[in-house]
Amino acid sequence: MKIRKAVIPAAGLGTRFLPATKAIPKEMVPIVDQPTLQYIVEEAAASGIEDILIITGRTKRAIEDHFDKSYELETELEKSGKLDYLSTLQKISNLANIHYVRQKEAKGLGHAIYCAKFFSENEPFAVLLGDDVVDSETPCLAQMIDQYNNCGTSVLGVQTVPDSETSKYGIISGDKVGDRLYRVHDMVEKPAPGTAPSNVAVLGRYIITPDIFRCLEETTPGAGGEIQLTDALKMLAQKEDMYAYDFIGRRYDVGSKQGYLEATVEFALKRPDLNQEFSNYLKRIVKTL
Repeated sequence: MKIRKAVIPAAGLGTRFLPATKAIPKEMVPIVDQPTLQYIVEEAAASGIEDILIITGRTKRAIEDHFDKSYELETELEKSGKLDYLSTLQKISNLANIHYVRQKEAKGLGHAIYCAKFFSENEPFAVLLGDDVVDSETPCLAQMIDQYNNCGTSVLGVQTVPDSETSKYGIISGDKVGDRLYRVHDMVEKPAPGTAPSNVAVLGRYIITPDIFRCLEETTPGAGGEIQLTDALKMLAQKEDMYAYDFIGRRYDVGSKQGYLEATVEFALKRPDLNQEFSNYLKRIVKTL
């Protein structure tokens, strides 16, 4: 079955970026001049996704405004002849069919995904976490969809991480069965140092079959009293085949300050309008250190 739908959880409070996120959704904090969430939506659209459900919260109205048409601003841009800006704005509102639902309580990522049950309509769907931005020649999600088309079941996006960092992620246990492909037997959420079954970490991209919703209904609160998606995926892996794909691309953890700064610098350096002047600036700064 074709993957037509994607879910983007965006209801988190963004406490790691306070005070900036006191009034601005963390997903709207820009990398250069584009909100982080827009990179995620563009990846989904470039991967053939037709409908996107963004899970929001009470303080996230700016997300809806960003992906909506802005008639007044577009009219002013047209009047003033700023057609490049006008084209940019119009492309944003036409990326995909975007829908919204609020997660009324902060009950965890698993609960946020469960809010998409009505949206799934018993189809497999993609999940993209907004803290993970992937820069790749072939969109990360498109790579995942290719693997799903071959496997016909749930596929987790993974990459290897240093042993010292396994406690930050969900870690899979499984066998390598192909080029960059693993069959998943089990998963551990943020294992204590030295106890991880591997160094293959789940990094914010998933293709999930609709049976996940039955698993979520049976999942009891885990770490932090929240419904953990990892716990439901562990259950799903016992009921049906599940694979993990080591996707190709530079992944940025923009939920951390270090990852966010790296993304900002490296994305700026890729911009033809910024590269020369900005790289010269960085060279001058480095010399003073």
